[in-house]
Amino acid sequence: MVAARVVILVLVIAVVAGSSGVLDRGEGPAQTATVTRVVDGDTVVLSGVGKSRLIGIDTPEVYGGIECYGREASAYAKRLLAGRRVRVRPGAERRDRYGRALVYLWLPDGRFVNELLVAGGWARTLEIAPNVRYGAVLRRRAAEARAARRGLWSRPCDP
Repeated sequence: MVAARVVILVLVIAVVAGSSGVLDRGEGPAQTATVTRVVDGDTVVLSGVGKSRLIGIDTPEVYGGIECYGREASAYAKRLLAGRRVRVRPGAERRDRYGRALVYLWLPDGRFVNELLVAGGWARTLEIAPNVRYGAVLRRRAAEARAARRGLWSRPCDP
């Protein structure tokens, strides 16, 4: 009977974890915020934080010169994040040279937003020390997306 309960508990944990390899376990300083605006695929405006750049990822540009798959990546980020409450964890380096907060984000169900963008092929990885905490996870998920030809890996872009 005890063994059956352990198996059920393990299965429940696996289902809750879903496809995400990184769950927010409340480690380190984190806060809750609302995504008040999605600027593009890797930049959002968070209540109480301001303009914020997602760490470890880079989506194609939509301003100043639209890059291939930029509009699709931005649209996905808007569907995923606009108006949502998220858990925010700052990076080791708190701000970039443009004054944006450098952040990792999680949805209320524990899914790691930065990872979702890479796993779906909406973003490439971008590691800049010292903000490399989840680099291995993001690299692995990017390789999987590329091998499966998801998102920006699904079609060639015109030069």
